[in-house]
Amino acid sequence: LVDDHHLVRAGLITTVNDLGDYVVTVEAGHGEELIQALEQTAEPPELAIVDLNMPVMDGWATIAWLHEHRPNIMPLALTFDASEEALVRAVRAGARGFLLKNAKPEVLRLALDSIRITGYFYDDDAHGTLKRNPDRLTPKERERQQVLDALTPRELELIQLICDERELTYEHIAHVMDIQRRTVEG
Repeated sequence: LVDDHHLVRAGLITTVNDLGDYVVTVEAGHGEELIQALEQTAEPPELAIVDLNMPVMDGWATIAWLHEHRPNIMPLALTFDASEEALVRAVRAGARGFLLKNAKPEVLRLALDSIRITGYFYDDDAHGTLKRNPDRLTPKERERQQVLDALTPRELELIQLICDERELTYEHIAHVMDIQRRTVEG
């Protein structure tokens, strides 16, 4: 269990342990502490409940690390943030489930059971969001993609030259694109 708030972590430990079929075996205040704890653990946990908003190493980075280095540990993202961006980022990082911190203990049990049995848990809202977003883009990424899709190849070339790290002059850009300098300025 990974959460930077001591009282929340203590409450979650009690809640999970009171479920009967689950016992918290590792606890940490952020991702780096989890990595250190896992290195000291002879038998790694099957599941990891990971808060998304933490200092040092946040939940998205922690979930991505687990996905890459400990793929047998199935992470459940836990957060107050019900935004599409938080969900999409968690899923892309490798979260097997997404649960809001205001969930009741029976929903937490359902999430843990579902992840153990099927490998995944998403409530109806999260499932609907993921179904409407098969490309797994955050709203900002989707907006950026729409802007890029609206540009012609020539407009994109101009923007790339203007943003070039060599800081090209308008004259140079005009020469490269075979257009008038005033067109570049406009």
